[in-house]
Amino acid sequence: MTVWDSLVGQRPMIETLKNAVAGHGMTHAWLFTGPPGSGRSNAAIAFAAALQCERGGCGECHSCTTVLAGSHADVSVVRTEKLSIGVDEVRALVRSSSLAPAGQRWQIMIVEDADRLTDQACNALLKAIEEPTPRTVWMLCAPTVEDVLQTIRSRCRLVTLSTPATADVAAFLVRTEEVHEAVASYAARASQGHIGRAKALARDEATRNRRREVVAIPARLRSLGACMAAATSLVDVAKDEAEAITTELDAREKADLDAAYGVVERGRRPREYAPALAALERGQKTRAKRRQLDVVDRGLMDIASVYRDAIAVGTGARGALVNEELRTDLDTLVRLSTPEEHLRRIEAIFTAREQMLEFNVPPALALESMMVALRLPEGN
Repeated sequence: MTVWDSLVGQRPMIETLKNAVAGHGMTHAWLFTGPPGSGRSNAAIAFAAALQCERGGCGECHSCTTVLAGSHADVSVVRTEKLSIGVDEVRALVRSSSLAPAGQRWQIMIVEDADRLTDQACNALLKAIEEPTPRTVWMLCAPTVEDVLQTIRSRCRLVTLSTPATADVAAFLVRTEEVHEAVASYAARASQGHIGRAKALARDEATRNRRREVVAIPARLRSLGACMAAATSLVDVAKDEAEAITTELDAREKADLDAAYGVVERGRRPREYAPALAALERGQKTRAKRRQLDVVDRGLMDIASVYRDAIAVGTGARGALVNEELRTDLDTLVRLSTPEEHLRRIEAIFTAREQMLEFNVPPALALESMMVALRLPEGN
């Protein structure tokens, strides 16, 4: 199994990277773009492993296994649980990039969320990319080229990932997760090509049940009360899921901090402990907010997929539906509204998404306004 086998439905991109590993078109800076879940960071890490491997990414040697495990001395990865990546993190990465690699090949710097770089962080990164050291390779990951500062992206070679086909995702799940074909097919459709989401849906019945609750919302929006209840429910689900993810991690980080400052052993708190604890709690609060927004955002995309299917059914468009199991609800939506009205509902969803992610509108307010805009007309 090579390092490329985990990249689903990306054959043209893999060929490009293989050629670069072989010395054809290799450059010092790369920008990986693609829709959420397409595997941008996985592609960058696989490319890094192949560059460090003497056999071009065999997946079995020490270099490959350590890069994939995140422990290779010459591969640094910046990922954030916060809303942005600050200048201090980038400066530390830039300092590391100026060092000669410990091995005989490359010093590789991967920034997973380049679209979250602050302006100061972008400026710090730009200088390093403009004046690269001979054996340093930068790999930036972002949803689109427009999400990256123009002066940075102009110095990078662009690698574009596509949304994997449903059949490719289903086959990948059957092979790697060892799930039944029916479950794999459902997870592949429901994830809309998001590999991480597909894995979660294939593995966990609770995750599948939460999604079923979310995609049932559009057909229920018959009254103002139903709209308010749906907004509250979506916020509560997001909070609960975010807490489930972060609570254990928060406790572990707090225990590590206590141990580092000797709070447990000595039974007292040194002077430096209080500011360190405050900084940790601020970071955890920011991470929890991002997790909650991520869960809400995923729910919005699931709801939008229902209206997309309703438009497809209403116009007689060919092709597979994302929510094939919701035929009854889809028939209701088609009967009560026109395709144009469903397009306006999708627009309302993206407006709410922008309000929360770009303008910091509280999720409860944005979702209440959105649900009212999604309300169905009176009818049977």
